[in-house]
Amino acid sequence: MRVLFLNGPNLNLLGTREPEVYGRTTLADIEVKVREKAAQLKVVVDFRQSNQEGELVSWIQEAKGKFEVIVINAAAYTHTSVALRDAISAVGVPTIEIHLSNIHAREEFRHKSLIAPVCKGQISGFGEKSYILALEASVYVNDLNK
Repeated sequence: MRVLFLNGPNLNLLGTREPEVYGRTTLADIEVKVREKAAQLKVVVDFRQSNQEGELVSWIQEAKGKFEVIVINAAAYTHTSVALRDAISAVGVPTIEIHLSNIHAREEFRHKSLIAPVCKGQISGFGEKSYILALEASVYVNDLNK
């Protein structure tokens, strides 16, 4: 089983960006933990980050036939990107939306996710553990689709 982890804008700044909200763990630290858990679950992961909306859209489009599940932390694009929503919907690869913080407990503009309606589910508010939970959910989703 293969899972594509996509990370959106500013996630490359984890560890230093608003640590009171996002913590001090870096995206590289999270990737190490995801890869360790993936090895235990016998899952191959591809872990990527981009600040460019178009690059994220391209990666989603390229995922069809290569990955069984996409896990996406679209960051700010969660609330603004019809393009990401349409790409997720178009490719038909089961997708799980994740967030480090609880977007529903934050500013009003963060409460609405444009991608949630086309995702299998959403994991929000568990910090770096959101990624591990999403990996485990990916295995579950893949088993459902067999």
